[in-house]
Amino acid sequence: MERKTFTSFVPPVRTLMGPGPSDVHPRVLAAMARPTIGHLDPLFVQMMDQTKQLLQYAFQTTNALTIPVSAPGSAGMETCFVNLVEPGDKVIVCQNGVFGGRMKENVERCGGTAVMVEDAWGSAVDPDKVEAAIKKNPDAKILAFVHAETSTGAQSDAQTLCRLARDHGMLTIVDAVTSLGGVPVRVDEWGVDAIYSGSQKCLSCTPGLSPVTFGERAIEKIKGRKQRVASWFLDLNLVMGYWGEGAKRVYHHTAPVNPLYGLHEALVILAEEGLESAWARHRHHHLALRAGLEAMGLKFIVKESDRLPQLNAVSVPEGVDEAAVRKRLLDEFNLEIGAGLGALAGKVWRIGLMGYSCKPANVFYCLATLETVLGAMKAPIARGAAIAAASEVIGRAA
Repeated sequence: MERKTFTSFVPPVRTLMGPGPSDVHPRVLAAMARPTIGHLDPLFVQMMDQTKQLLQYAFQTTNALTIPVSAPGSAGMETCFVNLVEPGDKVIVCQNGVFGGRMKENVERCGGTAVMVEDAWGSAVDPDKVEAAIKKNPDAKILAFVHAETSTGAQSDAQTLCRLARDHGMLTIVDAVTSLGGVPVRVDEWGVDAIYSGSQKCLSCTPGLSPVTFGERAIEKIKGRKQRVASWFLDLNLVMGYWGEGAKRVYHHTAPVNPLYGLHEALVILAEEGLESAWARHRHHHLALRAGLEAMGLKFIVKESDRLPQLNAVSVPEGVDEAAVRKRLLDEFNLEIGAGLGALAGKVWRIGLMGYSCKPANVFYCLATLETVLGAMKAPIARGAAIAAASEVIGRAA
């Protein structure tokens, strides 16, 4: 076979303003370039313990079982379902976008029965519908819902939904992939039983790790299972031997050492800024971006009260080829924004303001380049007002 010549892959510098990944903080990239040590090295174990404490702060919990799963957010989702759902369990699943559908898929693959509560894409989960479903299915054991629906930019009332579940003796599984670090997530205060997130969004880290945390009621369910967890790799009974307390750890898998350096550094940065300040920053810059987009004539698909600040879904103007716009933004300006998924494919753009990407320079760059491209395509937008509208908001105190 002829020998081929390969060269190193050197990606361009992009500005990432899609639904994730977001721009990675330079300190995180620098941390990941540090020397690799063993995953059972005593110094690495010390860093693991710090990472758990930092995640407890991010999730606002004292749960002992708070760890990063060694895989992306989808594996965090599967960790929750495969450990908590047993064959025959009835699970009420809320769907108001793509990721509620993935929850349903997980329930069924675990041998459970999914009772669906559906809301329009772009709307928050309706607590009244959930309460009705709970009353109609008193034997349901778990309520699963997405706190921040990445496919639409809608945020649901996690506190109310968790209270409903707890009042009826049910556990909760919550998707916080897009919300952690960007909007309030208060695990202990809300009574969340199991929740998962991702490293690549508001935490400003690279993709590949999934923070999760489990409360005492969830742990009791896991320990009382009648059947073994179907996944060996994600079985928390085994994983905790490695992520448990103290210096002595039981080998389970070779942890991704350098990515964990990166997550640790990202969480240190979050702690330095302070959660409340991070939440306020995301809100402030969202308002600036909103002002600019609306001045341009673009419309949001989610009503303001349900809108995520870090994930902005806007309708594509009439007659505009949305994919062509994204291609030009990427090819000519190295700017990435996201397309619509599922029922919203071809109808919306998803513009992210997450973590390190959430800053004034990105707000202005996105508005300027989007206006340039849309203007060149003769799209029906108002030109010349977006930057001024955003500047007025940026100039106010956060």
